[in-house]
Amino acid sequence: MQSFGQLSGQTALVLDTQKQFNLSDDQARSVITKYIQTKEINPEVIPALATLTHQLGEHVGQYGYVKDIPENEVSVIRNDMYLSTSAFKRLEKAKQLPAMSESQTKTVKEYRKSLDAFLQYIPTWVKVAVALALGLGTMVGWKRIVVTVGERIGKNHMTYGQGMSAELVAMTTIAAADGLGMPVSTTHVLNSAVAGTMVANKSGLNFNTVKMILSAWIFTLPATIMLSGCLYWLFLQFVAK
Repeated sequence: MQSFGQLSGQTALVLDTQKQFNLSDDQARSVITKYIQTKEINPEVIPALATLTHQLGEHVGQYGYVKDIPENEVSVIRNDMYLSTSAFKRLEKAKQLPAMSESQTKTVKEYRKSLDAFLQYIPTWVKVAVALALGLGTMVGWKRIVVTVGERIGKNHMTYGQGMSAELVAMTTIAAADGLGMPVSTTHVLNSAVAGTMVANKSGLNFNTVKMILSAWIFTLPATIMLSGCLYWLFLQFVAK
């Protein structure tokens, strides 16, 4: 925690050598949020990022451990970290970061790694729970999924060539989406790729199955929102207490 505080202070000085930090927290957040939304650079962005970085260091550095941070400050600190890391990525991509020496570049990289370490941390029990949920779901429903994708999207079964083409397209699409930071579903991508091979092969689409898949896509989002919300509420009422 103290190391993060020191890195924040050093990075803030790299961004604003005048050590002014004369914007308030709310002003800095507003400027950075607008920049992330519009991607329009202006003279206030770098000073705002310096101020946000400086304030993050002061807020975090005063605590000895993450668990010591008051609950009402956790969301504020995480939001500021998200704003900071997003702004750094945008500025770097647009080549708008100020000129830095080798040591300054190293400091900024270390600071950004520290930000990612805070934001991307996942407790072990969460990883285990998610792995079990996915594993159990696949154990129960794998056959219906495989049969639907391989045999029922088109009027004929897939050939080896169609399967290879669909997988290559799915792989490329998912990799591109990952690089661009776009949230996509692997099953949606693969189903669409399989449908494309069926059309190209003139096998014809099974519209009953296509309608069923489309309706499942539509209803999955509200259904899972309600289920996960109810489950989280139950955890808060019984487990957290």
